[in-house]
Parts: sequence; structure tokens; C-alpha cells
Amino acid sequence: MKIPEIIIVETVHQPGSLASVLQVIADAGFTIEHLTAVKREQGRTLWEITLELDEATDRTLYDRISQLPTARFIGKSDRVFNRHRGGKIRMVASHPINTLQVLRDIYTPGVARVCMAIRADPQKIHDYTSLDATVAIVTNGTAILGLGDIGPEAGLPVMEGKAALFAELAGLTGVPILLTARDPRTVIETVCAIEKSFGAIQLEDFAAPECFEIEAGLRARLGKPVLHDDQHGTAVVTLAALVNATQRVGRSLRTSTVGQIGLGAAGTGIVRLLRAYGVRQVLGADRNPQAIARIEALGANAATLEDIMARADIVVATTGVRNLIKPELVRPGQIILALSNPDPEIDPLAAMQRGAAFAADGKGINNVLAFPGLFKGALAARAPQFTDAMLMAAADTIARLAGGEDLVPDPLDKSAHEAIAAAVRAAASGEPMI
Repeated sequence: MKIPEIIIVETVHQPGSLASVLQVIADAGFTIEHLTAVKREQGRTLWEITLELDEATDRTLYDRISQLPTARFIGKSDRVFNRHRGGKIRMVASHPINTLQVLRDIYTPGVARVCMAIRADPQKIHDYTSLDATVAIVTNGTAILGLGDIGPEAGLPVMEGKAALFAELAGLTGVPILLTARDPRTVIETVCAIEKSFGAIQLEDFAAPECFEIEAGLRARLGKPVLHDDQHGTAVVTLAALVNATQRVGRSLRTSTVGQIGLGAAGTGIVRLLRAYGVRQVLGADRNPQAIARIEALGANAATLEDIMARADIVVATTGVRNLIKPELVRPGQIILALSNPDPEIDPLAAMQRGAAFAADGKGINNVLAFPGLFKGALAARAPQFTDAMLMAAADTIARLAGGEDLVPDPLDKSAHEAIAAAVRAAASGEPMI
């Protein structure tokens, strides 16, 4: 598995010195993900260079850099760890508490009036608390990113990251909830026991097939939005990307044959939403017979990877298996989304070189574009459930906001998240529940 590694290199401030370092990196077969000049003084420049390396990578690259006459390898940067030190989130007061009068208003004795008002009319909780801006981000750590079952504690940095994105992109408060429970019934009971503190529940990084039972059980019991992001957030952004990709090559998504390779949480969610959107022919490949049965119940058809590559106009892969799709299997004109992170099933460049009309990976087609607006819109509407209409409204908005040759908009564009939230809120009416 490739993980970003940030190296620090010092170069002499003269023409060609940085170029010689970059050439050594290129000759070693690495792609530079990011390059930053940290500081320049006394005729030398310090650079942070981000590469994607795995455990088996030959680190003699560092020695070869130091052998250059105008450069030397200094070490590795702790930038990523430094940005996590002390955690990435905190809860803060929404009003300055700077006088005794403010203290007495927001706490005792003044708060008692608000407590009694909510007791008399429970709906006032929406007006006088942060309930409608608070999301529980719940995980048991059984399917963290592409890392697998690493446990809830190791998954906490991911949950904090989700909470930070909620705050930055949608103005919501996300609260990480770590569970040790693995049995779906225990998870459901535990979440139901704490749900009163939250306006909505985001399920995160639960392994399949338990994730399906957990989500269904919570939706049946809770009158508030519940969403397993790995299923539906990924599906929304994938649908948006496919709407744009098919339009740009002059095809109809609904009449195209779509092949989904990998039928875990994300793959199943994608199949489900594509079928709900009206895609007539969806093929699915997975080694697990239960996974195949789930998508057949949705109206999709079982296939093998080879069948999909030979028959599908569009190929989506969410297997977590690096380089699963061999370039020679790509047919000219196919649209290929290899969405596993951090390593895609096929490098988009390799797919394009074999004639793919469009190719992208999970770095660009990422659920960060969906979940902030989905939850903000659902909470603003006080929706009791997410519906297909809400998911499709989000997907259509994401597709519409993409510019140029991009399949989706910039995930850091806050106006995009506001537009998605507005579309979801407008769609939150009486459509059939998902």
C-alpha cells in the first residue's frame, strides 16, 4: 500500500539544482505529489517533496540525492503528524462568555427557563440547542480507508478528519463516536441509546456485510437522517462523475452498460443508486456469493471482471486491490473509475493510454464532495430519512458545478457545498425511502 512520505531536500540556489533532484526521483520511477519551498537562506533552499511510497520501496533514492553536487537529503518531514498533534477538532462556545450576566444566561440559573420550555414543547429543542447542526460520526473500525480492520482507536484520526470537514465545509459539528461492538444488533442498540444528542447519524468505515444490517436497523428505529457514507456518499459522487463523463462523450448513462467490480459497501451503494437513477444494464463482479445476491436483488446481473471489461461501456472499481485491472483489458472508449484509495485498480494514465475516453481514481472522485452538503441539507429540512431524491439532487448538483474537463468540482469550494445542501433540502419531501 502506498502512503505519502515527505522528504526534506536542500539544494544550492542556482539554475538546475532542483531539476537534478527531480530527475533522480523520476529516474527512480516515482511521481511527485507535492513540492513546497520551506525556506531560503544563505544561498540554499529547503524543499518538502511528497512522494507515494510503500514498505518495499528502495530507499537508496535518498543516497542518490545526496550524491548530487548541488543537493543533499536532510531527512523526513513530520508535517502530516504535526497537523494531527493534539487532534484536529475541538468544540467551542458560539457566544463569548465574557460577563457574569452572559454566564448566568447560558448556564444556571437562566438555562433552566430554556429547559422547561423544551420540556413543555419538545420541538423547541431545534430552536434553542445545536441539535440541528450536530452529527454523530460512528465507527467500529472494521473497514478504515483501505487499511481494513484496524480497530476504532486507530480509526479516530479519520473520524476527526470527517468532523473537521463538516465544520470547515458545512458549518456542522461532527462528534466522533468509537464503538468496540461488532455485532450489528449491539451496534444498533448502542447508537439508539445515544442518538438523542445528535440531529443525524453518519456511519463510517463499518465492514460489509454488517454495515447493511446496521444501517437498515437504525433507519427503521430512528426518525432522523442516518447515512452510511461509504455506501451512499461514494455513490453520489460516482453518479455525478458518470453523468458528466457520459455527456461529454455523447452517450446516455441510462442506456450504457455499467460494470461494478467489487461489491462491498461502496460497490453495492453505487449499484443501488445507478439502478435507482434508471441505468438499465448493471453488471457486478465479486467473489462473495452473498454480495452477488444483494445486487441481483437490485436488478443487476452477475459477471466476472473479464466479462465486465469486455462488455461494459463504463467500469467502476472499488475492490481495494492495487493494479487489479490490467491495461490490456481496457477497450477504447471505455469510461473507467478506479476508486480504491490509496492505490487504484488501474492507474488513470495507463487506462487513458490504452484508449479510455475518461479515467479517474479515488483522489478526484471522493465522497468529501457529498457528505457535508447531504447532512447540512437533511438537517436544515429536518428530514426524517435520506431519500433517493435527496441523493440524486446532490449528484445532479455536483455534476452541474464541475467546470472545464473536470468530472466533479473542487472539494474545497464552499459554495459548491452550499449549493448541494440547498438542493438536498429542496428534495427532502415525501419520496420513497432508500
